[in-house]
Amino acid sequence: MCGILGVAGRPDAAETTQLGLFALQHRGQESAGIVAAGTDGTFHTRVGMGLVSEVFAGGEAAGLEGGVAIGHVRYATTGASQLKNAQPLVYNTGHGPVAIAHNGNLTNALQLKKKLEARGAIFQSSTDSEVIVHLLARQDGPIEDALIASLRQVEGAYSLLLLTPDKLIAARDPYGFRPLIVGRLGAAHVFASETSALNLIGAQTVRELEPGELAIVEGGKLRTLKPFAPVPAPARCVFEQVYFARPDSVIFNRGVQAARRDLGRALAHEMAGVQADVVVPVPDSGVSAALGFSEVSGIPFEMGLVRSHYVSRTFIKPTQELREHAAKLKLAPVPEALRGKRVLLIDDSIVRGTTSKKICKSLREAGAREIHMGVTSPPIVSPCYYGIDTPRASELIANVHSQEDIRKFLGVDSLRHLSLQGMLRAVGKGDEHGWCDACFTRRYPTPIPDYQVAEAVK
Repeated sequence: MCGILGVAGRPDAAETTQLGLFALQHRGQESAGIVAAGTDGTFHTRVGMGLVSEVFAGGEAAGLEGGVAIGHVRYATTGASQLKNAQPLVYNTGHGPVAIAHNGNLTNALQLKKKLEARGAIFQSSTDSEVIVHLLARQDGPIEDALIASLRQVEGAYSLLLLTPDKLIAARDPYGFRPLIVGRLGAAHVFASETSALNLIGAQTVRELEPGELAIVEGGKLRTLKPFAPVPAPARCVFEQVYFARPDSVIFNRGVQAARRDLGRALAHEMAGVQADVVVPVPDSGVSAALGFSEVSGIPFEMGLVRSHYVSRTFIKPTQELREHAAKLKLAPVPEALRGKRVLLIDDSIVRGTTSKKICKSLREAGAREIHMGVTSPPIVSPCYYGIDTPRASELIANVHSQEDIRKFLGVDSLRHLSLQGMLRAVGKGDEHGWCDACFTRRYPTPIPDYQVAEAVK
């Protein structure tokens, strides 16, 4: 998962982009970068490993001159966590210099890369995003036509921004896996992965870029195209609403906090009759759901876990060891709220199970008498090939263990997941259609190459 942001039509475009990236930091913490297009047609670039605050600690964004800029925060789903893969990626092509910032994952990137290398292409990185640039470099005509021809060859998920000396182009794949929002900041046009970034920079949300839509900003004007063949149905990633997006964002035309509250309400209906003294969320993504659960069940809400906001998200740490250390630092139990209580613990998902086990252990040590765990999504049984870091089926605890085995592993008195229909109805306000739920069902909206399936089951 990554976050992208673009600004066109402001003299301080790079600084505005940097500010917006702070509101997308939860989407990627391995690297950050900004590229600005100067009035003389040259690109000014700053990319580095680490958080936005670390990469731009010295105010470097102020030195990136130009009225158009794109930015990116990354965690690796294709390509290692290395500086060469940090985005935006910048290249010189027959169309002139281009920079690309990509959120998503291309499922046919390896096949395309092999074909391109056979034709003489030399790749600078190991990220799938570079495939798009090499395809583009081999196309004739205006840059937007070249991009369209290139994107017609790729499969999978992409919400991306392409920067040239005089244009900013935004594109979203026909399935709409990942969000991309259009905004205005005075006379400037803005694109962002989430509305939280628009809110931070003071921009007005206009609408969501539609699946399969391109937006081109040139000379201060915006025009749009829908050049791709229609697909059977959109496939918006439901995990964005369940976990990834910020609660203050509106994505897929639905407020994230409201969706999560409805997930908690739905779980409470499915767990009717559960006996507990307090409902305790796993912060932060579990808070809204726990409030919804408490509202329906009548069980009092209690902040029995305190989160340190100086430790980054554990799920997107690149190694298991780092995830475990971060989990210990991130959440601390509140003994006064837990001692002698029957605790109903609410979390959004269980992926590997190791973090959940540590949390449950800490609740026991703080004096919880019973722990009943409710999860506002179904068991995750299959890898995601569209940009979420669950690449190996063997890492998914629900894929290799029964519900009872998972309960014992976590050390809880009971365990209940929200049903698939309950989840889809909650996030869709009663509409179960138009979502990608492959991580829960193994039903992928696009063909998945055999080599990726084989790699994911190792």
